[in-house]
Formats: sequence, C-alpha cells, structure tokens
Amino acid sequence: MENLVLILKIIYGCFFCFAGIMHIIKPNFFKNFIPNFFPKLFVNYFIGFIEFFLGVGLFFDKYIEFSAISIIILLILLLPIHIWDVTKKRPAIGSKKIAIVRIPFQFLLIYGIYFIYINS
Repeated sequence: MENLVLILKIIYGCFFCFAGIMHIIKPNFFKNFIPNFFPKLFVNYFIGFIEFFLGVGLFFDKYIEFSAISIIILLILLLPIHIWDVTKKRPAIGSKKIAIVRIPFQFLLIYGIYFIYINS
C-alpha cells in the first residue's frame, strides 16, 4: 500500500506542478474555460500558482495533508466550470466527447487525491 501511495503522490505532484506551469506559460489555452465576468489572466495565473504549489506540497510529508485537502477543494470548486464547458456549443477543452469524459475524470482525480490523504 505504501508503494501505491508513493506512486500516486509522485503522479499527482507532477500532474499538478505541470498543470500549474501550463497555466503560466500557455494562458491562452485556459482563457476560454474562465467565465467572462472574471479577470481571465489574473484567475488563470492564480489557479496556476495554486496548482503548482499544491503539487509541490505533495512531495513533502509535512504538507501532504494540507495539499491533498486543498486539491480536493480546488477540484470541487472547478467542477462547475467543467460542467459549464459540456453545455457550450464549442467546449473549451476541444470537443463535446472530451468535455463529457472530463466530468467523471474529475471525480477520479478527487478520489485519487482523497486516497493519498487518508493513507498519508
């Protein structure tokens, strides 16, 4: 079990660090995910920094629980944006199929990070 949790920490840590970096270096990719009533560039960079630092936190025992709970909260807060994307004629993710698949994938991400949390 310890090995599985370690592997998941590494995968999730790398995934969230990568996602955070992508928010910073490719902000145009993410702008259509952000509703127009938000300041798009600020929200994009803010989410990117949060994702990056929470991903880094998964690599340090002292911060794993905080990072895991924070990632769960972040994923739940971002879920409405993914649901909204499914309802759009042209989803920001690229296609309707990918937008639909992304919803259960979000729950899988939440379960995985919860698994890390309860086993850390």
